[in-house]
Amino acid sequence: MALVDLPLQQLLSRFSSSDPTPGGGSASALASATGASLLMMVAGLQKTRTQSDDDRAALGAAAAALDGIRRRLTDAIDADAAAYNAVVGAYKLPKATPDEQAARSAAIQRALQAATDVPLDVMKQSVRALEEATVVAAHGYKSAASDVGVAIALLTAGATGAKLNVDVNIEAITDAAYRTEVGADSRDLLETIGTIAERAEALLRN
Repeated sequence: MALVDLPLQQLLSRFSSSDPTPGGGSASALASATGASLLMMVAGLQKTRTQSDDDRAALGAAAAALDGIRRRLTDAIDADAAAYNAVVGAYKLPKATPDEQAARSAAIQRALQAATDVPLDVMKQSVRALEEATVVAAHGYKSAASDVGVAIALLTAGATGAKLNVDVNIEAITDAAYRTEVGADSRDLLETIGTIAERAEALLRN
């Protein structure tokens, strides 16, 4: 059964088990998916910041965007676990002959890049969700400000956790160009996340 289809208690038990999956990558995706969900809740409230048509239009557009973002983040919960399992499987391939060694090395590199791409996308989707958080913070119901604040914290945590997974994976990747590009992208994304989160939090205080 997919992780996302498990009851909450079973999912938490899976996270606390001695099995390596689900691990931090799946937890990061879950944190960001929960943050996006909270933003959707606030965007869908009947009450808005000023009860204006502008508020409702902005929040409606934000909710629509967040729906797609949340689906991507939700998919990443299982995708991260599957990617890690693929890396483990690649390392278990036979290596008795030079041909087997070459095939194994190539499979490991492919699996590592796939395992890096998942948390990198979690970071990208977290940035998108935080951009929508600025809209929800500006137009959402003032009494729900704490929910938006929690969403911002969860998205920041999810993106930060995803960055840790990116960093671990690229250390073992031999493609220098890929490693450099992804390393720069992830650093830029984390910096962007901090900037947007600060802006969204400032809007909450206004």
